[in-house]
Amino acid sequence: MSTDRYYPTDLTEEQWQVIAPLLPQPKKREGGPGRPPCHPRWIVNGILYVNKTGCQWRMVPKEYGCWNTIFDYFNRWQKQGVWSEVMEQLRQQERQRQGRLAEPSAGCADSQSVKAATQGNSIGYDGGKQVKGRKRHVLVDTLGLILAVVVTAANGDDRQGLKALLSCYFAKGVKRLRKIWVDGNYSGSPLQNWVARLKKTHKLKLERVEKTGPGFNLVKRRWVVERTFSWLFNYRRHSKDYERLTQNSEAMIQISMIHLLLKRLA
Repeated sequence: MSTDRYYPTDLTEEQWQVIAPLLPQPKKREGGPGRPPCHPRWIVNGILYVNKTGCQWRMVPKEYGCWNTIFDYFNRWQKQGVWSEVMEQLRQQERQRQGRLAEPSAGCADSQSVKAATQGNSIGYDGGKQVKGRKRHVLVDTLGLILAVVVTAANGDDRQGLKALLSCYFAKGVKRLRKIWVDGNYSGSPLQNWVARLKKTHKLKLERVEKTGPGFNLVKRRWVVERTFSWLFNYRRHSKDYERLTQNSEAMIQISMIHLLLKRLA
């Protein structure tokens, strides 16, 4: 298949050279009778097109191949943890490019409630934000790069979301993370006790940073994670939660961060 770029979301040759070693190779038998063999570059291009434009899978341009083959790869690689692993590898590369250690020692956590566009699983109502849908919990480093993401129903508790984030992040082994800045929603003795038990292994500390006044104001340290949420909204797939499964919602967020990192690294 040609390596020409059909749409602005398509990977450049330099970007492809960065991500190609991190992706599994498609099986040679796939593609089907009368179809061109699946090329991983065009599979990724098709997924990026959906992610950026917010279109339905069935409306993926034919230049990328059969839409259900592209979705199958998206779904399969999500189940295999490919998107999470690629995001982590690229994040480490970007930190090292900026003269930092691969793993951060400090980060910031927050959540964001968005409407759900489909009747999938884990749908709830956030009374505080008055939103029926899902809640995105993210943990970022001081550069705003995502360390972990968990999607729950919108009525999910922020403290439980933070526990899920930290469990997901530390599940891959011992990390350097020592301090996390959070807002007032992450309070209470149960969370502090849970973090204290985690501290015995990882020496982790939560530091609450409150707003200094009414209305909009730039909150020290926490503005980094708010900027990350604004980055995600540049990808229309995140204007609402369009996925039936929360795991696919998490994968779409990881793909957006992968695309942002590729632009920087290439």
